[in-house]
Amino acid sequence: MGLTANSTGSGAIDTGLHIQRGSVQDRVIGLAGNPNVGKSTVFNALTGLNQHTGNWPGKTVTNAQGNYQREGRNYILVDLPGTYSLLAHSAEEEVARDFICFGDADATVVVCDATCLERNLNLVLQTIEITPNVVVCVNLLDEAEKKGIQLDLKELSNRLGVPVVGTSARKGKGLEQLTQTIETCVMNQPKPMKVVYTTPIEQAVAKLEPVVSPLTQGKINARWLSLKLLEQDEILIQTASEYLQIDLQKELELPLREVWEQLKLEHIGSEKLRDDMVSCLVTAAGLVSSGVVHSQQTVKTRRDRKIDRILTNRWTGIPLMILLLLGIFWITITGANYPSQLLSTGLFWIQDRLTDFFMWIGAPDWLHGILVLGVYRVLAWVVSVMLPPMAIFFPLFTLLEDLGYLPRVAFNLDHFFKKACTCGKQALTMCMGFGCNAAGIVGCRIIDSPRERLIAMITNSFVPCNGRFPILISIITMFFVGSQFQSFTATLLLTGMIVLGIAMTFWVSRLLSKTILKGIPSSFTLELPPYRRPQIGKVIVRSLLDRTIFVLGRAVAVAAPAGAILWIMANVTVGDATLLAHCSNFLDPFGHLLGMDGTILLAFILGWPANEIVVPIIIMAYMCSNSIMEFESLLDLKTLLVDHGWTWLTAICTMLFCLMHWPCSTTCFTIKKESKSWKWTIISFLTPTLIGMACCFVVANISRIFVPGI
Repeated sequence: MGLTANSTGSGAIDTGLHIQRGSVQDRVIGLAGNPNVGKSTVFNALTGLNQHTGNWPGKTVTNAQGNYQREGRNYILVDLPGTYSLLAHSAEEEVARDFICFGDADATVVVCDATCLERNLNLVLQTIEITPNVVVCVNLLDEAEKKGIQLDLKELSNRLGVPVVGTSARKGKGLEQLTQTIETCVMNQPKPMKVVYTTPIEQAVAKLEPVVSPLTQGKINARWLSLKLLEQDEILIQTASEYLQIDLQKELELPLREVWEQLKLEHIGSEKLRDDMVSCLVTAAGLVSSGVVHSQQTVKTRRDRKIDRILTNRWTGIPLMILLLLGIFWITITGANYPSQLLSTGLFWIQDRLTDFFMWIGAPDWLHGILVLGVYRVLAWVVSVMLPPMAIFFPLFTLLEDLGYLPRVAFNLDHFFKKACTCGKQALTMCMGFGCNAAGIVGCRIIDSPRERLIAMITNSFVPCNGRFPILISIITMFFVGSQFQSFTATLLLTGMIVLGIAMTFWVSRLLSKTILKGIPSSFTLELPPYRRPQIGKVIVRSLLDRTIFVLGRAVAVAAPAGAILWIMANVTVGDATLLAHCSNFLDPFGHLLGMDGTILLAFILGWPANEIVVPIIIMAYMCSNSIMEFESLLDLKTLLVDHGWTWLTAICTMLFCLMHWPCSTTCFTIKKESKSWKWTIISFLTPTLIGMACCFVVANISRIFVPGI
């Protein structure tokens, strides 16, 4: 190919509007498309960036930026959020629309799915209404061929009036032609087709366009802006006014009033006008694709439908999903034991060498205590406990993404979320929460409704993240598993806890929908992508770099200062006891009401930065040690716990509270960032906490009534 990749880094950029050009010769290209059409794969292939390519709708929710060179010229490629339209009903649509309209891009590439072209053409038609500099990239031609779909791309180009290029980005096919076509499009502006609306709308546009055109200064398509003014899109009109430095509402007040008076005489209100516009776009997409797409059923299509009849069946879909979840947890639990032990041994060996070094340089005891026994020891525990299960769980989870199974999970759970008056997309964010609740919160961006997005954020912590799994697994293994079939029994009980967390998600979502977040559940389009063979090598690298290392790094960042605070509390004495002991004794009566004790509650409080350090804090407090302790076996740990009053009831209540308590610090800060509200952050903190306390109180006190002496 005649291009070279040059990564400039990726990350969120402003919806706003301009990309920094290195020189006047640089060309800015927007990359738009529906979710799950391979848009990010095209982006990665051209720029060389390893941006995650999720196999479910709505994965890309922020812009990413990269560049490539062709024929000595630099092209800056901006990966816009995946969206089904530019009508701006969601944050993703608004970001994509504003960049295409106001970002001063030299061209826009709209990536389409060859297997369902007509649905994708809706976005194409909306884009060419904004700008003529459009290249249509029909991707997944290999998938279309397997499904027996043939496309006449030349005829499609003739009908749209813009260049059309066919690609199979996963295999690298068609990308050279795509870059060549982009270059041609930038140099020679295409003349796209015009979407024709109903007669009253066209008459209204004809009256507005001559008045609007001088105000646009040639920066915005006057016909398109006239349509948006008719739609009364206030956010867009405000953005356009700032862009043009003109008060459009004020300048066009009289012409708009006259146009609306005429529309009302023809019994057309704002709602009917928008419906008519959407209807005309859909009709135009159907007319364009008619005769361009030729399909016949293939063996792969029939096979996919047979599999879907099993995986999405109302009777078999949920049981199979639970069995699959059980299998993933069993592999994670069984596979993480040995590497965790080896990692722990190695890291604590390094701690001994650090101790020798501090003694050699004559460092004071307090400095050695804070840095080595405090900060480093906590970090070593967090890394040895978190890394192995994450390194197993995330690749398995990512394989399900690549395979195309996660959208089926959302489909299966959609009915239950509708019963809870929320959105089925919440199933996807809930699945992400199993790895990291903070990642699940960020994933809530795919939910269009602000009300439903808040519900998903508030309830996300009801599914245990990777940091809470070790606590649940340890307690289950110590108190509820016999000597035989330990891994299977532990997996079964752990899966039961997960199902309880999911059930609480449904119940609390419904409770919120009927109280502080009332509303009607919104409908949404969920695409079931074709089953694809996962790219195992890429999955492993991607899951380790994008998820495991990212989550681990964030946990380490909050665990380090927590280690220093813990050491200080365990070593500063007031009276005849340490600060840790005083706090534990203060919380003891309240902890007893919840079926636990003050030490357990204090461990959860001090474990707010990272749930992984809850068990080490409990051990340290029980042993009156001045640093976090570890045990060679769970049997030794169980003996310590039993000696300090633990019973089966303590174990159950601790597990319940572990499942339902406040989100960790990283998740709380993520909620604040995403919701932009301390009010909803506090509600997200209190909701699982109060429910967890209520459950523990009820279980503890009912058990004490029926089993006296516990």
